[in-house]
Amino acid sequence: MVPWQAAGEFMNWLRRSEAAGRISAPDVESYFRNTLAPFPLALPTANIFPKYFDLFSRFSLSHWDAMLLAACHEAGVTTVYSEDVDTVTDYDGLRIVNPFA
Repeated sequence: MVPWQAAGEFMNWLRRSEAAGRISAPDVESYFRNTLAPFPLALPTANIFPKYFDLFSRFSLSHWDAMLLAACHEAGVTTVYSEDVDTVTDYDGLRIVNPFA
């Protein structure tokens, strides 16, 4: 599954690539749809905020990383693919994998 935040970050990257002339405007939508098509989109609820505050304070995470991990907890995710989050730390059962390592 793809958390809503991760989909938004991917779209932001596509738009920056478009602005830099690396891809065309029609390709932005095509790449977005094709990349996310195999995965369900998870929309977090307000219930993530207690977990967010807990993760943010215990692990000194950035705001967005704590939000992402809290949303993953809510969605029942056990493995998160990220180049930004420490892969050694156990975030209450979430396994972090850097896809570029």
